[in-house]
Amino acid sequence: MRRKLVIGNWKMNGNRAANSALLSGIVAGLNDFGADCAVCVPAPYLAQCQAQLAGTPVAWGGQDVSVHASGAYTGEVSAAMLVDFGSTYVLCGHSERRAYHGESSALVAQKALAALASGLTPVVCFGETLAQREAGQTEDVICAQLQAVLDAIEPAQVGKLVLAYEPVWAIGTGKTATPQIAQDAHRFLRECVARKDAVAAQGVQILYGGSMKPENAKELMAQPDIDGGLIGGAALKATDFLGIIQAV
Repeated sequence: MRRKLVIGNWKMNGNRAANSALLSGIVAGLNDFGADCAVCVPAPYLAQCQAQLAGTPVAWGGQDVSVHASGAYTGEVSAAMLVDFGSTYVLCGHSERRAYHGESSALVAQKALAALASGLTPVVCFGETLAQREAGQTEDVICAQLQAVLDAIEPAQVGKLVLAYEPVWAIGTGKTATPQIAQDAHRFLRECVARKDAVAAQGVQILYGGSMKPENAKELMAQPDIDGGLIGGAALKATDFLGIIQAV
């Protein structure tokens, strides 16, 4: 049985004082809810996470990773740097990176490879826009995004991925895919993975990332192919983040 995983994506939010209170609240409120949890934070706060979360059940990681190991790439953060601060996870291909920074699926695949090579777990994100959904293109879009990654990795690496379905139309809009809409997309992604490795497909965690809240988390995560959540706004409040974890 796949273990549930809840990851908080802080996006470009936080300061040292607020982060300290948030992390302390999360750690203090955790019980054995049967789920793993992590936070993916802006790079300047990785050291703070390492100092405050080491030895706790909460893992941490980055929000982006360079395809380059080192060199003249001003502003980029390498996988080795993330590892140097104890990171476990790194987001690859979040919809905001794809939209605002023009990241192609081919580039996202190379970032996932760089993460895997350094021992990080890439959390690879996929999702369609409202226009694509209304045009009936959801499966074509998310399968193409996923296939770029699957084509770049070896079959043995499939099980080392975490996938996240994040319908772009439901991110930060207050709109949420119904449990059945989300389940259909997750099931389809798992079927796409199975074409690469059927055994790994049954074990790979697929998270839902579209305005999950304590109020809807239980119903969403009760779906057979939804293995947790990639949480945005609700991850910035300890009570909300814990409420989602508790919903497992």
